[in-house]
Amino acid sequence: MPETTLRRWQLPAYGRTHLEQVQAALPAPGPGQILVRVGAVALNYRDLLMTEDGMGMPLALPFTPGSDMAGTVEAVGDGVRRFAPGDRVINTFWNGWIDHHWPAHAVPAGGPGPGMLASHVLIDAEAAVAAPATLSLAEASTLPCAGLTAWFALAELGALRAGQTVLIHGTGGVALFGLQIARLHGARAIVVSGSADKHEAARALGASHVLARDSDWPAEVRRLTGGRGAEHVLELASGPNLDRSLQAAAQGARVSVIGMLEGTTLDASFYGLVLGRVTVQGIGVGHRRALEDLVRAVDANGLRPAIAARYGFDALPQALDHLARGAFGKIVVTL
Repeated sequence: MPETTLRRWQLPAYGRTHLEQVQAALPAPGPGQILVRVGAVALNYRDLLMTEDGMGMPLALPFTPGSDMAGTVEAVGDGVRRFAPGDRVINTFWNGWIDHHWPAHAVPAGGPGPGMLASHVLIDAEAAVAAPATLSLAEASTLPCAGLTAWFALAELGALRAGQTVLIHGTGGVALFGLQIARLHGARAIVVSGSADKHEAARALGASHVLARDSDWPAEVRRLTGGRGAEHVLELASGPNLDRSLQAAAQGARVSVIGMLEGTTLDASFYGLVLGRVTVQGIGVGHRRALEDLVRAVDANGLRPAIAARYGFDALPQALDHLARGAFGKIVVTL
């Protein structure tokens, strides 16, 4: 008998304690839309911020969080030619950003755009791409935000080349994708981490060196590169950490500002920027065409995302607690 209802997590008020699971009528896709049975949702730090206060955006309550999913198309609306029932897909983080410059009408998933933490989601066909053939749905769900962010910084905008050095802060989802993408391009990855228990795991994933956050890691990066410094930096801490990253950057380096674990303002030396001729770029995930490029690279090279833990749909609160504690890789909710 055909299903007539879906399950979803929603917030009638801000704060994780208000998360509730509800049932709703299963919608039919309209023109240009697809209905997707969700197989997995990868959590991001942004999801924690969205549940707490909506990151300052005016959201209509209740809203469903979650920005990254992988699933199977169940039905398509009129005019849809890109997908058919049975196709495996992942969503794009930005609905409406296809290529080139970000348009003003683009909306991010998981607020204010549609949330993915549901058994079924209705999205525009233009906001989905074919999932990698070589990955499970759980693995594929990690690509839309974390995977694409690292890819956009290094491969799309960074023109990463073999033999270069990439300095990466942390061991979360974006950081580990950055490590893997660096190795994929023949570059060296140096990781800075404050968790000693994660150092060996980062080396096993391909890091050439893992440096303690409380050490003089800028000087060590210089030493390891023969005084040159790192050509690329994935700045996932921001705040005062940016100034130290500039001390470790090569002349003409590209620093990608992605995270804000140490603050929403940036603290950097004028001389470090100007004398080092450093390009500092803000990365807000990326467009659909770059996600399609990433999917092809994953399939061609056998890249396997690092998943720290998987939780069932009913265990979302525990999954968010794990995310808040920090994890080596991605936290995935499966259905």
